[in-house]
Amino acid sequence: MSYRTKVSLLITTYNWPEALELCFQSILNQYTPPDEVVFADDGSKDPTRILIESFREKTDTPIQHIWQEDDGFQLAKIRNKAIAACKHPYIIQIDGDLILNPYFIKDHINHIKPNSFTTGSRVNLHEPYSKKILNSGILPPISEIKRNSNNFFNGLRIPYLTKFLSNKYKTKNKYRDFTRGCNMAYWRDDAIQINGYNENMIGWGSEDKEFVTRMINNGKEKRFLKFSAIVYHIWHQFSNRSSQNINDEIYQKSVNQTIIKTQNGINKYL
Repeated sequence: MSYRTKVSLLITTYNWPEALELCFQSILNQYTPPDEVVFADDGSKDPTRILIESFREKTDTPIQHIWQEDDGFQLAKIRNKAIAACKHPYIIQIDGDLILNPYFIKDHINHIKPNSFTTGSRVNLHEPYSKKILNSGILPPISEIKRNSNNFFNGLRIPYLTKFLSNKYKTKNKYRDFTRGCNMAYWRDDAIQINGYNENMIGWGSEDKEFVTRMINNGKEKRFLKFSAIVYHIWHQFSNRSSQNINDEIYQKSVNQTIIKTQNGINKYL
């Protein structure tokens, strides 16, 4: 058997065990499973903890549950703690409100390259359908999920086009820093080089593209996995976005000053 890079699947979650259950079922359906699963939990209550404990009985894949006290939306901090805990050199990062296409992990692994990171698309599920599958707790077939989603082209899987488009699609000009933090992958060491996520960014907004900006400032190539690594996003209400303007200012400073390392980052957990 040929060697492949081992990967940690990092999943952010907060008090939504119903969605996390469907997400985990889709992980069990992967043609290529991750080498470990690391839950980055921003202060969920006991139902999430109990659910994650139950996952350990359903798979031989090692599971870590990284939890912090609930002190408001602190996604940057919990991601840093989880990145620090990851045991493998390559990290695939998602959110716990996603259903993964069965080829998701395989697609990301097939596009691992040195000195680069990747981001992908997501497909949004319709609101009534999202509520239906959350209530059932049973993962439906991918064919049914596709029929109940928007963003039709985001859901097409055409791997031979991915390689051709990966360094062309949404990688330059106004899309240079565009990313989906719910569907991205990077080398753990590359994240540590830039000191991880900027923990001054509290509340929703811009933490992912600020992270990506510093990766690019550090000479890493962004590639977009169009037509591969597909995820389906379970509908929910928008988060509170009152912090977006402050976070955008931090992001813009990183762009304007070509900042590579944040001062308030992952180093305290290593």
